Amino acid sequence: MNKVDNNFNGKITLAITGASGSAYALRLIECLIAANYQLYILCSSAGRIVLDTEVGIKLPASPEAAGKFLSDKYQAKDNQITVFGKEQWFSPIASGSAAPKTMVVCPCTTGTMAAICHGMSDNLIERAADVVIKERGQLILMIRETPYSTLHLQNMLSLSQQGVTIMPASPGFYHKAESITDLIDFMVGRVLDHLGIEQNIMPRWGYNANN
Repeated sequence: MNKVDNNFNGKITLAITGASGSAYALRLIECLIAANYQLYILCSSAGRIVLDTEVGIKLPASPEAAGKFLSDKYQAKDNQITVFGKEQWFSPIASGSAAPKTMVVCPCTTGTMAAICHGMSDNLIERAADVVIKERGQLILMIRETPYSTLHLQNMLSLSQQGVTIMPASPGFYHKAESITDLIDFMVGRVLDHLGIEQNIMPRWGYNANN
């Protein structure tokens, strides 16, 4: 049984890969910290490049330095954010006896999705996702690609049949978005909904005063 620090509401693993949409991950981190969740964070080398390219954030390659950087940026509590490297096989997220039962890959490349689908486990992101699937936990993949090939769609179907939530980064427009931030919040709000975390960053359908 996973032990949850009494100072936090739960533990969530968040993986950031090299798909476009790094701003989604940063907003999700912000919201999860505000909701008092403890985060285990993984970021691929391509993910760090995209963070720099898209939002100008140079996330340190060292897990310890990256953890301090994110903790300072989001004013996290002690031990609220832990960053792991891609080959830290002795980290808790590598084992079903210790890993959180909840994981989000945001954004998720189709390559990462394929590796998860076929149980490759060649790095810690893939292994952590494999653990969540085998332990019958909750895994959300925020895929970002267009168009989807037949192979992409087949992998999505296979993962969905295994209980994985496939959530493409496809924001809606019914809330009359006025900024990129509004579009980011739409998707992050949907992720929070699926995690069962109360959120008010995205207006509900039918509750928009401007309708």
